[in-house]
Amino acid sequence: MTAENKPPVVSRREWLAAIDTLRAREKARTREGDAIAAARRRLPMTEVDPSTPLVGGNGAVPLIDIFEGRTQLFVSYHMWHDGHTAADQCEGCTFFTGQVRELSYLHQRDVTFAVFCQGPVEESDRYRRFMGWDMPWYSVPAESHEPLVAGRYFGMKACYLRDGDRVYETYWTTGRGVEPMSPSYGILDMTVYGRQETWEDSPSGWPQPYKTDGQQFRKDGRPTAQWARIAAGHNDDLHSGQRSTAAGGSGCCS
Repeated sequence: MTAENKPPVVSRREWLAAIDTLRAREKARTREGDAIAAARRRLPMTEVDPSTPLVGGNGAVPLIDIFEGRTQLFVSYHMWHDGHTAADQCEGCTFFTGQVRELSYLHQRDVTFAVFCQGPVEESDRYRRFMGWDMPWYSVPAESHEPLVAGRYFGMKACYLRDGDRVYETYWTTGRGVEPMSPSYGILDMTVYGRQETWEDSPSGWPQPYKTDGQQFRKDGRPTAQWARIAAGHNDDLHSGQRSTAAGGSGCCS
């Protein structure tokens, strides 16, 4: 490490003063975020057919049953590359979906979390098990793409409200709008080198090895989170052939 790739050293008094200056901007951003959330709660909504079919491990399930009796539903729409190996599955969806693990706080507030995967349930559910995820997981059959995705694309996140036997979509987002699902990014944003991605405004000399073409979520040819599962001995075979550890490289929803 050289002087060119680390911050200058100052007294603690100067350091605290600099943080206090930044804190005012952080608080302003927090208040603006609260105001945006308040506006989001006041959006209109649109009705969705509650009988729209999904496919779970035990067969077809209507959309309204995905709520599990709760009044709200948050859906992570997971992109899928049909017929590809685990190494070639969506690195961005793997990054975001895999960070939502503790659901009890959502349940406490009457919200169900579920993943709606683009791919066939047999293969995609094997992927879920390989990754060690235990959230509710469903496949979206072709006939349900129009009422649910409606010209958008997998990788988006959507919120729904159930009122008796009727269902409404209240909000959706994609791109960087899904970042609240990633505590990793929030933690990295507080570190001196940030996300280390090429788009960031960092001082000259700061490490920025990651392009935002999907490779920021990959390591040695597969989604980064998969390597811990491989090391633990979990089988990444999604089909009937041999376990695959070959490098992949199909980018998506980054």
